[in-house]
Amino acid sequence: MKIALAATEKLPVPAIRGGAIQIYLDSVASIIGKTADVSVISIKDPELKESEERNNVKYLRFDEDSYLEQLTTHVKNAKYDVVHICNRPTWIKTLAEASPETKFVLSVHNDMFAPDKISDQEGMDCISLVAKIITVSDYIGNTITSRFPDAQSKTKTVYSGVDLEDYHPQWTAEGSRIRRRIRDELGLEGRKVVLFVGRLSKVKGPHVLLQAMPKIIEEHPDIMMVFVGSKWFGDDNVNNYVKHLYTFGSLYLENVTFIKFVKPRDIPGLYTMSDLFVCSSQWQEPLARVHYEAMAAGLPIITSNRGGNPEVIEEEKNGFIIYDFENPDAYAIRINQLLSNTNLCQRLGKYGRAKVERDFGWETVSKNLISVYKEAMRYSLGRKDE
Repeated sequence: MKIALAATEKLPVPAIRGGAIQIYLDSVASIIGKTADVSVISIKDPELKESEERNNVKYLRFDEDSYLEQLTTHVKNAKYDVVHICNRPTWIKTLAEASPETKFVLSVHNDMFAPDKISDQEGMDCISLVAKIITVSDYIGNTITSRFPDAQSKTKTVYSGVDLEDYHPQWTAEGSRIRRRIRDELGLEGRKVVLFVGRLSKVKGPHVLLQAMPKIIEEHPDIMMVFVGSKWFGDDNVNNYVKHLYTFGSLYLENVTFIKFVKPRDIPGLYTMSDLFVCSSQWQEPLARVHYEAMAAGLPIITSNRGGNPEVIEEEKNGFIIYDFENPDAYAIRINQLLSNTNLCQRLGKYGRAKVERDFGWETVSKNLISVYKEAMRYSLGRKDE
């Protein structure tokens, strides 16, 4: 099978600038490439060649400003069996018209079928032309099928994943070593570390965690809340919201620290050095990949009841869901509970690690994708019910 995996026009693959889609594509490509002819297509970057081959995968990179045009020409000429397009439903019609024999699979990582993003006609055109639609959560699937019921038979949730070998829980020998080293580097030895990883954006809710600090400090004066991220992937420039966070955080200099953009390869160690992970998203999150990362590192998770986030949380088994997600006190209560109970933290963390090993490794994700590609091929041949 000859397959192309096409990223959006935003960030390059591999994910040297970050990006969940970019991490996703690069991770599954090398596994699928063991049994199929795989190409990954993304935008050009000064640090990457325009084309190269590594780990049985061809990488092609096009100009950001003419990305769809170049992608369309390439797909037309390359004669792929399956082209997997990420997050761009409005591209499907152009690509399908250029290469009618190709089978198109659309993966949807955000609410791309919202009325302000796609018209009724564009949505119906896309759904009629794709063989399969993959969504990163049931929540995202429902945003599509509730508006376009005809998409129901083509839509399937394929959860994302994580490289299990990159993450070392603190109870392992390697995890213990990493934890000591990074805590020593950051001056956090002996501290109780709560970790936030994500864009410093209001929709991600870091300000809610800062508002929770007084009640957390009251019970745990040795807490350090570590915020990892910047306003946008790879961009450490400071906007007004980030300035507000820095100013707010300065009220708790002994208990709050900010670490700007971290390259993906350096992220796992920050999880390992932490005691628990919190996702305070205020928007309808598709399903943030930080949940998979935290589970892989063996951390208990506190997450907001927004979008697809709760789908990977088993309450009181690998974490807790905050239903009153706008309320700082709700986070403080759960954070204090976990920081006060080491045994509970360990039990939740070990359950989460076992869960991610079972369900969310890249091998599992790749197997699920290959199954979808095969279904797409059968569908296109008029045997969709087989």
